[in-house]
Amino acid sequence: MPRNRVVDLIGLAFFVALCLGVGALGAGVVATSVDTWYADLAKPAFTPPDGAFGPVWTLLYVLMAIAAWRVWRTADRDTRRGPLTLFALQLALTLGWTVVFFGLQKIGAALATIVVLDVGVAVTTLAFRPIDRWAGLLMLPYLAWVAFATVLNIAIWRLNPTA
Repeated sequence: MPRNRVVDLIGLAFFVALCLGVGALGAGVVATSVDTWYADLAKPAFTPPDGAFGPVWTLLYVLMAIAAWRVWRTADRDTRRGPLTLFALQLALTLGWTVVFFGLQKIGAALATIVVLDVGVAVTTLAFRPIDRWAGLLMLPYLAWVAFATVLNIAIWRLNPTA
């Protein structure tokens, strides 16, 4: 049976909207403390400039959306259910880390959250790869970014032991 191009495009739009929507929720949480609490934290020299985070996260959310869409359109319902459930969980963990770090301002708890997120992204990437090679590859920048964010979270936690 041939693929329905309209259904494919609606699916792509759904995944992009989902990922960017989660990103927008996270950005709203970040905005509550980025110019106050976060600005006052001691940060390591390798901290990216604040202006870099928005474009990087936007690109990562789009890449993740395309990866999930490729799995959705490639695999049958039973095959894609597990990987897409993992995808949804790691997306929720991404927002969860943002809420814990920026919203609750709990650096240590955020560190625990991001370690779980690291595992979630890695497992999702591994689950996507056998279904669609490109989907797995599209998750790699996100995996690298979250690993970097983990190192950054550790450094901020060590530099601000009372925060």
